[in-house]
Parts: sequence; C-alpha cells; structure tokens
Amino acid sequence: MLTPDERQRYQRHLQLPEIGEAGQVKLKAARVLVVGAGGLGCPVLQYLAAAGVGTLGIADGDRVETSNLQRQILFGPADLGRSKAEAAAQAVVRLNPLVTCEIIPRRVDRATVRELVAQYDVVVDGSDNFPTRYLLNDACVSLGKPLVSGAIYKFEGQVSVFNYQGGPTYRCLFPQPPSAAEAPNCAATGVLGVLPGLVGCAQATETLKVLLGLGETLSGRLWLFDALSFQTRTLRFARQPERASINLDTADAADYAELCQPVLASIEPAELGRLLDSEGPPFLLDVRELEEYAGGHLPNAAHIPLGSLSQRVAELPRHHPIVVYCRSGRRSASAITQLQQEFGFDNLTNLTGGMQGWESVAAPEEQ
Repeated sequence: MLTPDERQRYQRHLQLPEIGEAGQVKLKAARVLVVGAGGLGCPVLQYLAAAGVGTLGIADGDRVETSNLQRQILFGPADLGRSKAEAAAQAVVRLNPLVTCEIIPRRVDRATVRELVAQYDVVVDGSDNFPTRYLLNDACVSLGKPLVSGAIYKFEGQVSVFNYQGGPTYRCLFPQPPSAAEAPNCAATGVLGVLPGLVGCAQATETLKVLLGLGETLSGRLWLFDALSFQTRTLRFARQPERASINLDTADAADYAELCQPVLASIEPAELGRLLDSEGPPFLLDVRELEEYAGGHLPNAAHIPLGSLSQRVAELPRHHPIVVYCRSGRRSASAITQLQQEFGFDNLTNLTGGMQGWESVAAPEEQ
C-alpha cells in the first residue's frame, strides 16, 4: 500500500491508467542495481528515485574528480575526493527520502558479481568499460535478470535491454570484447557533457517499462543517438542461442580482462632531481618492503608498502603532486593503478626505472 505522502508525491503516476496505484506499488517494491554512478548513472539514479523505485543499489569504486563535474550532475565541488557511491546516495535521498539506497563503494568484479546481482530485480549498466559490460551480462544470464545497458562515445550514445523475457543478450549483439587496439582510449576520449544525460534518461525509461511491464521495450533493438545531427536510429537484432547461453560459468575469463588501463604519467630520475631541489618539491611515496626502504630511499620519502596502501590511503595528499617509486617501476605502476581506480587519485606520477633508475643518475650522497 502507498502512504499519504507517497500518493501525493506520485500523483501524476497514479493518474495514468497504465500505472495507477498498483503500478506505483510495484515500483515501491522494486530493487534496481545501478552499476556506475558516473555520467550515465547520475540521471538514471535521479529519475528512478523520483519515480519511486523503492530500493536502489549504487555500485561504484571511484571517487569524485574535478573532470567529472562537466557531466556527472549529482556531484558538486564539495564532493571532490568523496566516494561516488556515497555522494550519489546522499544526493538521491535528498531528492526523494522515501527511497532506500544501498551503497556498494567498490568495483563489481567476478568474485562478487553473482551474489550482488542476485539481490536485485533489474540491473542497469552505467559502466564505462567492456569487461564490466560482459561481466554484468553473463551474471544476468546466470541469474535470469534483465539488463538495461547504455554506452556513450564522444557525441554518440546507445541503449538496449538484454536478457528480458527470453530476448537477446549482450553477447547476441556483441559476441566478444574488442581487442585492446580496437577499444577506445579510456583516458583520452572526451564526451559531450549533456550526452550521458540523454542516454541515462533513456535507460531510466526502459527500466521503468521493464518494472511495470509497459509498452515495447528495447529488447532485441539497439537505439542509437547522434547528438551532432540529433538523429536516432533503431537496429533490430535476434537472439543467438549459442551466444545467449554463455554465462558466468561458461564464459572465457579473458573476457573480463582490462582493455583500457589507466594512463600513467612518468618522470625521469634527472627531472625528479631538479624538482627535489626546487621550492615546491613533490611528495615522494616508496611502495617497497621495509627492508628495501631501510637499505636506501629517496630523501624525505614516505614509506607505505604496496600491500598496505588501501589501509593507509588517508596519509596521502590529494592536492599536491605525488611521485611513486619502487625498485624498478613495476610495483609503483600497480600502486598508481590501484590509487586511481579505487580511490580516485589524479595527482600521481611514476618514477621511471624506480630506485635502479635513480641510482644510475643520482650522486651517492643523495640516496
């Protein structure tokens, strides 16, 4: 049943015979998982919350960065550095305190996806990478859940509904992930700020239709939008039984491998030496083990072993350049990737060659 507050808030829904109180009660009881609280996830969350979807799961392991604010409209300058999942949930509850948000402040991965997806009625994919798209599709196939998918690229967007009432899956349309050479550069590709708003609204629309059983969904159809021409096209595609049967248990694990790794800025030892002699030297982070650090390290370097980063991330500055180093540069690259993906750092530089490179150019007394 709806409360008096809910009847007042959702009055315009109740006036539609196709929805009415019975439909609104369905929305109130619904559980939707939104994967990605970025450009697509922000409008999806806003409109599903406003429509009265009772429980929204928000899964995102990133933190809010300045470059997000151009399109991720749930966030503002005060949210910089915060968990996207937590900041988005706070904004959603402020928009509609009658809905419940379940915060999942981590990236969805193979180890957790089955248990997570099982808890929801519909999954909305607002991710920005191919491995997650295939992972969510395969989980939805395994568990029999509908998947509302959206994607954007520069000035173009697309939306479809997969695995709905026996319809095609994501793999029926895209059998396998592109190669690393074919995939867009995740860091270098820009996007028109309003585009994810349009595509995310379309995803929210399809999600409500799935929950309410209304109209003709985009199952078996791919909706394409070109913002430059403002033209749309709809392509039809059919279920392919062999492809549609692929699930978490039968898929090639390589399909979930990263295609776009973060771009790592680097600095040569000689240039670092000059910066260390300047009035504003960078923060130095040594991610080697204790015995390595004790055997020699860069001047005034902080020491946090790679395995302890997630527990000690609060010790790192967010608004001052950080140069990360290890013995050869490999562990420091892993540290930077972790800090970028899980904690949203954008001020990290890798020391080329690590301590080995430094020792090849630095005077012994500087070590």
